Amino acid sequence: MNPYSTQYEPDHYSSDLPVSSNSRRTPWLAAGAVALAAAALVVRQKTRQAELENPPVGEFLNIDGVRLHYLERGQGQPVVFLHGDGSMIQDFETSGLIDLASRNYRVIVFDRPGYGYSDRPRSTIWTPQAQARLLHRALLHLGIENPIIVGHSWGTLVAVSMALEQPDYVKSLVLMSGYYYPTARLDVTLASQPAIPVVGDLMRFTVSPLLSRAIWPAVLGRIFGPAPVPARFENEYPVWMTLRPSQLRAAAAEAALMIPAAYSLHERYHELTMPVVIMAGADDKHVTTRLHSERLHAELPHSSLHITAGAGHMLHHVAQEEVLAAIDQAASAVGAELRGSGVLAAPAPTQVQ
Repeated sequence: MNPYSTQYEPDHYSSDLPVSSNSRRTPWLAAGAVALAAAALVVRQKTRQAELENPPVGEFLNIDGVRLHYLERGQGQPVVFLHGDGSMIQDFETSGLIDLASRNYRVIVFDRPGYGYSDRPRSTIWTPQAQARLLHRALLHLGIENPIIVGHSWGTLVAVSMALEQPDYVKSLVLMSGYYYPTARLDVTLASQPAIPVVGDLMRFTVSPLLSRAIWPAVLGRIFGPAPVPARFENEYPVWMTLRPSQLRAAAAEAALMIPAAYSLHERYHELTMPVVIMAGADDKHVTTRLHSERLHAELPHSSLHITAGAGHMLHHVAQEEVLAAIDQAASAVGAELRGSGVLAAPAPTQVQ
């Protein structure tokens, strides 16, 4: 080699040149972009497949520019079912509760805003109060008067909100596995991340559905435990409908709203004057029965409390007959009849197969 040559010879000098941090990052960024693109394609395909395999099961109505999907069956006293966070009409359908209740009642089940096939415009903060107002107008549109409102989990906040804002309209409440008082919860921080603008949007269309599907069995074990997951739910509930990006946004937003919502409502519970039947599983791992259902019962002297041994958060899947009995009680009772009825401890439910 000529020592005076200005010609660069990479085979001799490349190992001595510093490697920039940008050079090191580029392959990883490219690999990450490819992985996100692949995840987005999988999520898109799964979403389309889920919607093709699970078309709307009910009817639609448009209230204040919001399209709501609902299912109606039966005749008689109206009973309205409101599902929990992350769920939809199929939750109540796979429990068998719709079939049981529609034998004696006019049953209306909504996909709450953002779930199933109902819209959730981003221009509105969908607090329990906002949802209650929308659903109240929807019920009036359907000609429903003096309904029994049955809420499960997050749906209990909507049911209570409607009762507080329309006390002369709501006949009675059946509240199952509700979260009523603000408490510190780590799961809220984790579950609300897909609702974060921009970053959350990227997550919802790529990694969040795939991660959620991976942990789905563990989630079911927590909310159904100590009872096993019913075979009908495992076989018929459309998992990927729940994991669609639009529904993950609704679920994440409601996770973020859960503690503020309970805070905004808990000082008004004493205003509830209609009959209230409170139900909970004795072994609920998701919402502590003692801190919520039992406390609410103590605050409402005209309520009754039914605690089911051996049941967890998904009470309506393992104790349908007890839920139906609570609806019967709510249909026939007035506030005074429930006053002082105390705690009714139900036996362990027969498992659904």
